[in-house]
Amino acid sequence: MTYTTQSLPNSSLKSGESDFIRKAMKQPLLTKEDEQELTRAWKHNRDSRALDRLIRAYSRLAVSSALKYKKFGLPVSDLIQEANVGLMQAADKFDPDRDVRFSTYSAWWIKAAIQEYILRNWSMVRIGSTSSQRKLFFNLRRLKTKLEEQSSSLPYDNMSEEIAKQLEVPVRDVDYMTGRLEKSDQSLNAIAFDESGVELQDLLADERPNPEVILSGSTDAKIRADIIARAMAELSPREYTIIKRRRLSDEKVTLESLGQEFGVSKERVRQLEARALGSIKDAISSIVECPSDLY
Repeated sequence: MTYTTQSLPNSSLKSGESDFIRKAMKQPLLTKEDEQELTRAWKHNRDSRALDRLIRAYSRLAVSSALKYKKFGLPVSDLIQEANVGLMQAADKFDPDRDVRFSTYSAWWIKAAIQEYILRNWSMVRIGSTSSQRKLFFNLRRLKTKLEEQSSSLPYDNMSEEIAKQLEVPVRDVDYMTGRLEKSDQSLNAIAFDESGVELQDLLADERPNPEVILSGSTDAKIRADIIARAMAELSPREYTIIKRRRLSDEKVTLESLGQEFGVSKERVRQLEARALGSIKDAISSIVECPSDLY
């Protein structure tokens, strides 16, 4: 496997980063036998020198993989650091007895570490929380550019549907990710109008009920509770218990269990419940002129 550095403007890398990349690309490659020997030494004996040699040899793979993601606008040094984290995770998980090259195995760990870092830091708002969103985040722009280049010879009536088809994701996820990628994060403390001093957060409407509505609702609830309590006071003790445990409890009791408790059939309990509800309705009608106002 060969690795190449991608061209970068001199201003995009600090001198220390450039030196690290140059040193990484000059590290000698390992043979398959060397890989097995070093990974066994680390896996079985926790030989730190073997791990160091293995990581140094494949730091070029970490660098090469990290540079592929520089278009996401995050510091290249951070991308390389996360790639090295993935490389070390691969060294810890690699099985030297399997007929697989370490470079092939570690590439997946490096890619996963870089992508996870990008998803955590690309935006203040978490993105890529589902597999389809992750797939879109890392492939949408590339595929969209490809489709736009082909549009002259192969027209697409609905690009979102074509992208969803090729990536095997829902169309709604394509539209959502398109909006997220086209718009950058904006602080709520940003000034809404020039020299106005008004921040964006000052223009947000508070959808919560105002104190007057809250107080009114609280008062109404107390009135309803008082009326119901007065109506239930006219029930017999058995009817009161049935209504309270069947209608006013978080855990609704079954007719059968109440029947066993009172020594009657569940059908009798149902009849008592219906009679009690009728009594409560009549009592409320005698207390309130318009009972429908309570609901």
